[in-house]
Amino acid sequence: MTSVDDKQSCHHTAAARQGCSQHQSSNDSSCHNTQKRDYLLLGSASAVVALYLNSAFAEQSTHIFAWYHTLSYTVFDLVNTMWWGVALGILMLAALTRIPREFVMSALGTGQGLRSIVRATGAGVLLDLCNHGILMVAAKLYERGASLGQVMAFLVASPWNSFSLTLVLIALIGLPWTLAFIALSMSIAIVVGLLFDWLCDHGYLPKNNVTAPVPEKFNFWQEARKQLSSTTFNSSFFLNMAIDGLRESRMVMRWILFGIVLAGLVRAFVSPEHFGTYFGPTLAGLGLTVLVATIMEVCSEGSTPIAADLLTRAKAPGNSFAFLMAGVATDYTEIMVLKDTTRSLKIALFLPLLTLPQVLVVAWLMNIAA
Repeated sequence: MTSVDDKQSCHHTAAARQGCSQHQSSNDSSCHNTQKRDYLLLGSASAVVALYLNSAFAEQSTHIFAWYHTLSYTVFDLVNTMWWGVALGILMLAALTRIPREFVMSALGTGQGLRSIVRATGAGVLLDLCNHGILMVAAKLYERGASLGQVMAFLVASPWNSFSLTLVLIALIGLPWTLAFIALSMSIAIVVGLLFDWLCDHGYLPKNNVTAPVPEKFNFWQEARKQLSSTTFNSSFFLNMAIDGLRESRMVMRWILFGIVLAGLVRAFVSPEHFGTYFGPTLAGLGLTVLVATIMEVCSEGSTPIAADLLTRAKAPGNSFAFLMAGVATDYTEIMVLKDTTRSLKIALFLPLLTLPQVLVVAWLMNIAA
């Protein structure tokens, strides 16, 4: 089966590499020059390895500074907690790189209405990309005829609801809270999608005039059987799939590793008392959380450990949820790419306008219920 991901093709064809350079102006981080060093990945990985080994083999008495001991132990603890989720996520990503694009478009569906919005939300949850990588996919969906409501539901549901991050979040905060976060974020995505379609239907926002995103007479199950029958499942296939998974996980791993270091620094320099005071389950704590999520340009993979700390250390599940969702709704890169894709600043600004109030209300109710 062939690859669906645009970033996958960047590594295999000259034409795709040329297209990749054209998308760099749109802030797409998934297409990158493979010869350029990723200093964020290298720096974060080096720091995580050094701090992990230090905590694993050095005696506590050898640490001169208490903050350094807290930092290294936090990295050690987070790596031991998250590793299995990350490993399973890489395996899932390796499988997803082999799914043809037509299957994604067929599963997404066409047209408007609740059913199409739900399908777009489900596609966003299943797609394993961070919020910057997801932008190019969303732009392609819009160019291929997805409604504005579908694109927005897809964007809101996507960034942290990927398979790998779901496993990581389960490891950090447990299954019940993770399922609650997923259900609430999907509900918000569906409402946002329906509101965008309503605004388009009533002339407040321009509709997407592009149509026919799926090839005519495309039968999902018939094509799936055809693809499976023509695929040779041998050692070479699985080896290439594993290599693809490791390569494609690079974008995710750079932010996961950075997030581990960032969470360690927060624990090292912000005491539990101050953390609970500033980011606790109050309106002021919720407001500060949203402000930090808006200002701090960290990919969804990097924000996950911090969101977990907001729940486990600050005892504020609503703030944790808001930290994950507010970054999606207020991300400057996302808003500007939407502006370029739809050629409408008004459409781009309606994303935070319709999403952020819902996030705040849901987060506030979660804090009260907890």
